[in-house]
Amino acid sequence: MGVLPKRIILMRHGESQGNLDTSAYTTTPDHSIQLTPQGIQQARLAGDNLRRVVSGEGCSPDWRLYFYVSPYARTRSTLRELGRSFSKKRVIGVREESRVREQDFGNFQVQERMKIIKETRERFGRFFYRFPEGESAADVFDRISGFFESLWRDIDLNRLHIDQSNDLNLVIVSHGLTSRIFLMKWFKWTVEQFEHLNNFGNCEFRVMQQGTGGEYSLAVHHTEEEMLEWGLSPDMIADQKWRATAPKGAWNDQCSWYLDAFFDPLTQSESDDDEANQDEDEGETENETNS
Repeated sequence: MGVLPKRIILMRHGESQGNLDTSAYTTTPDHSIQLTPQGIQQARLAGDNLRRVVSGEGCSPDWRLYFYVSPYARTRSTLRELGRSFSKKRVIGVREESRVREQDFGNFQVQERMKIIKETRERFGRFFYRFPEGESAADVFDRISGFFESLWRDIDLNRLHIDQSNDLNLVIVSHGLTSRIFLMKWFKWTVEQFEHLNNFGNCEFRVMQQGTGGEYSLAVHHTEEEMLEWGLSPDMIADQKWRATAPKGAWNDQCSWYLDAFFDPLTQSESDDDEANQDEDEGETENETNS
């Protein structure tokens, strides 16, 4: 296994023309939507904030950054602006990755039609609803799953060319829904849990950081109050806190959606099953003797 990133950081793009005025999508393809002046300033400030996270107290002085970025104009511009906070020495690479692009809402978006479509999505469910000529969140989940496989191969084969003495910070500059799907896939959240998640603000980021045992957790860097604001349930937050100290690859028996959400209460051991079967056999034998 190659050098694991100390942090995986998911960042949404800055404010775009489409965020400011949805009519922009009627004449401009989604992938060509630009940042607003406010979005540019947000991205520059995000670079400063990101630098404080990766270079703060307890960090290795030899920290490095590797970026994956969506091919959309607003994410590319966000990366360009936040890059002003880092020297060439710190940035070891960047890769445009189309699988972390925005959910496809179709081609040119007619404003009134999209309003009706999005109201329908709320009734149908955000995860499974597929936009006409576009994607569902479930489709985004599938391509993010493929990205995971490539990401792990890059790490395993050390394609990122990381020195073991350096702290690697992997930063993915993407979109709100895509980032939420990434977290869902990583932490094995259910569709129901996904439906309750709130979107990232423009240039907000979530820090998945290795805990003391090697597992990644949001609770290493973020507070319980932040996670509640993002829409995580108390059970999800408890799992994040467990991950902050859990041994790598451990199984959280207290995590309700690993087993309890799918089964009626299961017996504690095989011996419980054997005793139950023995009781049934004895009862059948007694009935046969009495008859």
